Amino acid sequence: SKLAALFEHPLYNIPIPEVTEKDKLFVVNPMEKFSLHSSGSDEWVSSSKAEMLLPTGKTAYDTYPTWLKFHVGINRYELYPRQDPLLPALLQDLATQRIISSVQKSGGTQLKLIMTFPDYGQALFKPMKQTRDQETPIDFFYFSDFERHNAEIAAFHLDRILDFRRIPPVSGRLVNITKEIRDITTDKKLAKTFFISPAGNICFYGECSYYCSTEHALCGKPDQLEGSMAALLPDKTLAKRRSWRSPWRRSYHKSKKAEWELNPNYCARVRETPPYDRGHRLLDLIDMTILDFLMGNMDRHHYETFEKFGNDTFLLHLDNGRGFGTHSRDELSILAPLQQCCSIKKSTYLRLQLLATQPYRLSDLLREALAADPLAPVLAEPHLRALDRRLGKVLVEVGHCLAR
Repeated sequence: SKLAALFEHPLYNIPIPEVTEKDKLFVVNPMEKFSLHSSGSDEWVSSSKAEMLLPTGKTAYDTYPTWLKFHVGINRYELYPRQDPLLPALLQDLATQRIISSVQKSGGTQLKLIMTFPDYGQALFKPMKQTRDQETPIDFFYFSDFERHNAEIAAFHLDRILDFRRIPPVSGRLVNITKEIRDITTDKKLAKTFFISPAGNICFYGECSYYCSTEHALCGKPDQLEGSMAALLPDKTLAKRRSWRSPWRRSYHKSKKAEWELNPNYCARVRETPPYDRGHRLLDLIDMTILDFLMGNMDRHHYETFEKFGNDTFLLHLDNGRGFGTHSRDELSILAPLQQCCSIKKSTYLRLQLLATQPYRLSDLLREALAADPLAPVLAEPHLRALDRRLGKVLVEVGHCLAR
């Protein structure tokens, strides 16, 4: 396994700072148990009320469902640990747990569903809209492109291979539209949009600002539909998140350009503007830029952080559905922050160099990671080959900066 060898490499074993209580997203009472069955009610049961004895050697933490262990493990420095023993179990839950509720997620431009499991875990479901080998048409604007379910799955694994670990875990899943959406939804607006197509397939389209119409309906075969299932982050009422507008946001206009596209010295101003004037925020943004360039994602207008950790924490790389749309073209403008600021974390640069070598070739690593997904093959081969080409271009850009 190339992946196992990669995670054994010294560059993937640089220790994070010691995590103190104030560096944890949640401080949990170690005596608090989790039980779904005590006293016959489906609710949290505190240790004082719980009539359950823990097996010898077990702690209250062992009673937590996997999604809750994931939430409790989030800290200032990482969304999940490098060698996280929870990860396989969490991905398995996303792929196989029984779905007891499906409702449409409000907001956003395209249809997404929130799915709930019996243990109160929840996932964000993005349905399949196009096949693996369909490229984004050359005349499409980036903001009118489809969101791709397989891009969400591949982005999670790519982010982990780059050792950023800033995307919540995502698994592919085959969903039964009839039993796992239509028959159990309590969402009246969503329920009104189901129909049977002339081919006899079950379809629905929901309500949203783009692609929610009978012409863009999502149809099963006859009711089986592929999609991505992303673990949800803790509810914002429990862990507030702050949304930041990216300084290199595109104009989202058909003819206007953004200021960074017109001013080659744009980075100098960004460096003087909080929160980019101190700490590693700008370097974290450049990490995100490199991730986006590798997968061809032009749609990074905002990013988020956990409010509790202030400026000194990682960026959340959410919403990656517009990645992996084209493999035949490379959008160099995505690298503008790297080109204009000529800054990169040393650790990121060393890992990128490693991923360009034969034993750890990026395309091989991602191919291996994606092979275990229930929807494998997740990416068409040309997308994997494009990764190696784009990685070479990132290293060339860093080379130009070093020469300057």
